[in-house]
Amino acid sequence: MELGNLSFYTIGQLALRNGQDKDDVWVAYKGIIYDVTKSKLWRDGKHYEHWAGQDLTDELADAPHNANVFDKFKAVGRLS
Repeated sequence: MELGNLSFYTIGQLALRNGQDKDDVWVAYKGIIYDVTKSKLWRDGKHYEHWAGQDLTDELADAPHNANVFDKFKAVGRLS
């Protein structure tokens, strides 16, 4: 992943990509923003008890999967 080419977004801009305020469904992990719009598991911006438009770094410890889950999604930005 080439991080140098990714645009920076604020936490407020990320929050708008929650599947409801805008059609985009984005989540962040360790400062990288991923587009999960096409994932059926993130339909309407919700994945179990997690909401899109947020930094999920601290929540991954409670997930039944590891950080490799982000490998299948396109990185679209970085948190500023």
